[in-house]
Amino acid sequence: MEPDISGWTREGTFTPVLIEALRGIDAVAWFKVEDAPASRAEPGYAFISNEVFVRFATEPGIERVKRFGIAWTRTADVSRMTLEQLGQALGAVEGVGEPDYTDPGMLQYLRAERIIPPYQTTGPKVVEMVRIYVAGTEPRR
Repeated sequence: MEPDISGWTREGTFTPVLIEALRGIDAVAWFKVEDAPASRAEPGYAFISNEVFVRFATEPGIERVKRFGIAWTRTADVSRMTLEQLGQALGAVEGVGEPDYTDPGMLQYLRAERIIPPYQTTGPKVVEMVRIYVAGTEPRR
């Protein structure tokens, strides 16, 4: 599976590690990486924000439906993984770990490092935030 990285400028050191981890998970059918509009840079720091949209593989399953007080079952495609299970799977990957923040619609990773150029005593602080969403869901407000 080749992810769609056309909207990503390839900034950050944690995002490539996360991409490789997502490639290794069988239940992830497709994902897209994009730069988020929150990215910015100042003289003392750089804030890199990336968003990852994942689509999970599906398999046929039974779904229980209830409308107008009538309940029945039907065959439907059921996702092989949830966002919470993805967070647990990524938590087991060395170099990625558990998400720093989780809610029902998003996983968030936050990494910070100081980059000191040669022959200098201080350097800019680089903060990288990566948010993972399920593709095709309603936008968050």
